[in-house]
Amino acid sequence: MVATQRRAETRAGVDTHAGADTPPARPGLIMCVCTGKCPGFEKMDIWDFINRVRIELPVEFGIIHPQLCEEDGDRFLADLLQAKRPLVIAACAPNMQNKLFRDAFAAQGMDVKADMVPLDIREMTTDAAFEKVAAALRGAGFGENGGDNG
Repeated sequence: MVATQRRAETRAGVDTHAGADTPPARPGLIMCVCTGKCPGFEKMDIWDFINRVRIELPVEFGIIHPQLCEEDGDRFLADLLQAKRPLVIAACAPNMQNKLFRDAFAAQGMDVKADMVPLDIREMTTDAAFEKVAAALRGAGFGENGGDNG
């Protein structure tokens, strides 16, 4: 199935990867902090950011990874993508993310352009990064019903 069609069906309340009684997949969010020492994250409280995202926004989970572009990040992403869940990756430049992660998405039959929302949140405050994620979720067709995650 084409990834774009899959995301459209998910937005419409149809999840083709789950049983009939399973609600549509909400995206997951991974924040990559580039080892935690990247000066681009100095203005942000990463813990406040990730907790607000996972509690207040319609995501299945919000996690922080120290460096997705390293070998352990490749293994982590390959494992996570087995669920075929769309992802928002809040990190560095979107064009870099597309190059870095396209093979991992393709290996699971997913399309990085349709199943990933890459966001550059460097040089942002906590509030600005949160608002950028919220806007991206709305733009991708995921409402702001809160991230009750329960």
